[in-house]
Amino acid sequence: MSKFLSLGKQINEAVKRCGFDDEVTLSISNRPDLGEFQINDAMRFAKIYHKNPVEIANTIKEELDKTGLFKEVSIAGAGFINLTLSDNVLVDFVNEIKDDVNSNIDKMEAKTIFLDYGGANVAKALHVGHLRPANIGEGLKRLAKTLGHKTISDVHLGDSGLQAGIVMLEMKSRFPDLPCFKEGYNGEDFELPIVKEDLKEIYPTGSQKAHEDEALMEEARKITFELQRDNKCYNTLWNKITALSVADIKETYDLLNCDFDLYEGERDSFKYIPDMLKDLENKNLLTKSEGATVIDIKQDTDTKEMPPVILVKSDGAYLYATTDLATIKERMERFNPDEIWYVTDLRQSLHFEQVFRAAKMAGYVPNTELRHLGNGTLNGPDGKPFKTRAGGVMSLEELIKMIYDACYSRINDDIVEASKKEDTAMKIALAALKYADYLPYRETDYIFDINKFTDLDGKTGPYLLYSTIRIKSLLNKASEENFEFNNYSILTNKTDREVLLTLLQLPIILNRAYESKSINEVAEYIYKLTSIYNKFYSENRILTEENAELKASWLVLSKLVYNTNMMLLNIMGINCPEKM
Repeated sequence: MSKFLSLGKQINEAVKRCGFDDEVTLSISNRPDLGEFQINDAMRFAKIYHKNPVEIANTIKEELDKTGLFKEVSIAGAGFINLTLSDNVLVDFVNEIKDDVNSNIDKMEAKTIFLDYGGANVAKALHVGHLRPANIGEGLKRLAKTLGHKTISDVHLGDSGLQAGIVMLEMKSRFPDLPCFKEGYNGEDFELPIVKEDLKEIYPTGSQKAHEDEALMEEARKITFELQRDNKCYNTLWNKITALSVADIKETYDLLNCDFDLYEGERDSFKYIPDMLKDLENKNLLTKSEGATVIDIKQDTDTKEMPPVILVKSDGAYLYATTDLATIKERMERFNPDEIWYVTDLRQSLHFEQVFRAAKMAGYVPNTELRHLGNGTLNGPDGKPFKTRAGGVMSLEELIKMIYDACYSRINDDIVEASKKEDTAMKIALAALKYADYLPYRETDYIFDINKFTDLDGKTGPYLLYSTIRIKSLLNKASEENFEFNNYSILTNKTDREVLLTLLQLPIILNRAYESKSINEVAEYIYKLTSIYNKFYSENRILTEENAELKASWLVLSKLVYNTNMMLLNIMGINCPEKM
């Protein structure tokens, strides 16, 4: 149990001793000039107990004064109770958590949460649009695990749509003599005549051809249909192309610190679709509409048009809704999660609302919560989705390279060894990119600004890394001097106190981030904690302090901030270099 939660319990015990059975809420003060925390329940109590709110507040104040928890308890206005913690409470707080920052977290009742994020399409190169769902999904997964939940993550590859047909049509055009294209092909193995770099060019070329020639587009649709029906030729070829593409995709996700338990995709649901369609038919949920097989999901309470879910097109082809619904059914059978979170572009909201309704109507998720956690877009200076100078969609690889080059040029060669310069530059670049991605609320669009993101002095990833490395250097120097610092005993001034009060708020921040399903709360908090600590650091000559007890206290506090920062950076998937 965190200190903050413990304080809340002790306060409510005092409130109960006053004769009030209802609980109060301990809040961070919005008037720090009056107190560090506040209780705003006296007015609510006045309606319940038919007493004057100021009288109620004073009764509670008298009981809180007896606890010894507070340096000051005061009443303001119509019964607002303002609280300032005693020094002893804060000193005890540090010593309780100094060896394990996880003890400053309130673990939740464990759930099994399935996260579907990433969404790379194996036919295309990862582009800037893939950054946010991968980054946000990974952060939410790590946050959920930190709070005690069990997580299962799936990249959920896009591997069955028209893009697949277009790629294989282009392969057929370029390599007509491949064994899989010969009549009577029976599945014998063969080697692909391409490497992963070729895949970045094959789809754009094939797509342009198909969009300019309707006959080619129709052939691509037929190939896609055959793939969905497990055609041996296209199935074998596409498996090889997928393996080549996934190796490249995984390399980029690994670089971004996005770690998936499953690398499955739409095609993994194909074997479930025939039985699912029979099940839906038996439940009288399927109807025909212009030759297509659909589920009508309209509800009487709808205030906007809600199109039906199309599961089978008139030509017999499956759609994304088909594979997503089958995947839900499959995940429930395999994992039976308490919740399934989908982290994708906000513009897919309608699609997921349709699929979720269908899943509930079919009875596939009787007790499981389905959530679409939509994200905004990374935009260029014009406010539109970020593109290359030529106007095309920028690859994620290009974006990372752009920030890497900017960070590499700024590294001080006198500090970072030549052999570690590239690794250090990449860690700084990814910190810059990932932290900038986390700062806005999940659904908010933001502008790409390379100078702002890589600034060492602003609210940026590099600033957090530099500050955290400096704390580590301080602790290392103290260890090299064989100076022991095992206990916190002296709280000296206002800045020390600000650091401790900020640390006290950690469990509130993590819980808020979890409830909002957005890491921006964590990103703001780590900046606040780091900035306050830097003020403390600049005000005190820690290593040259002659008072050993005071020096030890300052070092214990520094170590606590360092460990907290490292935990929060880990939640955000940011690695810290040794030097920078």
